[in-house]
Amino acid sequence: MPILSRKKKTPLGIYIHVPFCRSKCQYCDFYSLTQKDDRLLDGFLDAVCDHIREAGPQAPDYQVDTVYFGGGTPSFFGADGMAAILTTIRRNFDVASDAEITFEANPDSVSPKLLRKLRSEGFNRVSLGVQCDDDRILEKIGRPHDYAQAVSAVQKIRRAGFKNLSLDLIYGLPGQTLESWQATLQNVLELKPEHISCYGLKVEEGTPMYECRDFLNLPDEDAQADMYLSAVEILRSKGYRQYEISNFCKRGKESRHNIKYWTGGEYLGFGPDASSDFAGKRFKIIRDLQGYITGMQTGGQVLEDIQDVPPRERAGEYLMMRLRTTMGISAQEYEKKFLLPFGAMEKVMEQCRQRGHALKGDGGRWRLTPEGFLLSNSIISDLLVIQERSKPLAKKR
Repeated sequence: MPILSRKKKTPLGIYIHVPFCRSKCQYCDFYSLTQKDDRLLDGFLDAVCDHIREAGPQAPDYQVDTVYFGGGTPSFFGADGMAAILTTIRRNFDVASDAEITFEANPDSVSPKLLRKLRSEGFNRVSLGVQCDDDRILEKIGRPHDYAQAVSAVQKIRRAGFKNLSLDLIYGLPGQTLESWQATLQNVLELKPEHISCYGLKVEEGTPMYECRDFLNLPDEDAQADMYLSAVEILRSKGYRQYEISNFCKRGKESRHNIKYWTGGEYLGFGPDASSDFAGKRFKIIRDLQGYITGMQTGGQVLEDIQDVPPRERAGEYLMMRLRTTMGISAQEYEKKFLLPFGAMEKVMEQCRQRGHALKGDGGRWRLTPEGFLLSNSIISDLLVIQERSKPLAKKR
């Protein structure tokens, strides 16, 4: 009698949006609240756990291989709450034994007790929001810590046994120069993180920084571009491989969770304002904590923007998201997956190659160079125009 092979389950990511912060940064437009109201904290915990219990039975053919607690500031929410949520995930989903389990933290809310608790519960990756090493700039942008606290937090994280640490940095900050940004990178590299994210400051409408943007002495676009290219070179020289526009890592330390977003993987989000892409549908949770809590208590509607994603839209996402990565795009992959022609796009990518903005590697995969990443919005726009006009390929019989 033949041995029956078990059906391989589909990988699934889970994102928990924790909407609590000690204070709101001047540039932040993520959904978060600054009051630490025990009623809201308890209500959030109950709502998320109830939502997870409700969703788990709908994913019997999936295995969770990444869990990501973002926010907000999960470490400000506390270890007990995060541990309870992770336990609920494990009880209601099939979680892989080697799952990547990340939580975001700010230096001011990291303590040995919190770290020991989370490490013992199975968290194995920390994303620490450092942003800058200049205390004057940190104060100006509303960060609740100084650089000495960031260094101390890294030491605590290491002593707690975490061996996968990511540090977030921002360039293009008020008063920042190319030289000071380069010095920031050199200082941060002494902390020896496995992963570094470098984000260019975007002053979003509706944030406090937007209202006073003309008086902040912000570096212009050309200065930001110089900072970006400098970061690419400095990090490359120190052994960090760029694998996405803003992300760099030591070998094998890519963010497995974020790669799902860039490569079309499936994920479920829990908590107010969290997004999901699951079973062919995309949807969001309402951007309202009390509404989310009430909805879960009463069986009300907590989802919005529920939509099926047409194949051509998926094809556009393939171009937009894959070209953010050094994995890039492939004519063969694109045509087989979406039954759309790649020929006219090949010509655009060849023009980019001639300008030094793209490379064609083994297997015919196209990817953007660092200079190309700076122009990615324009390049992708050109490709999407071609895609919109293209006619489907004839199916092979």
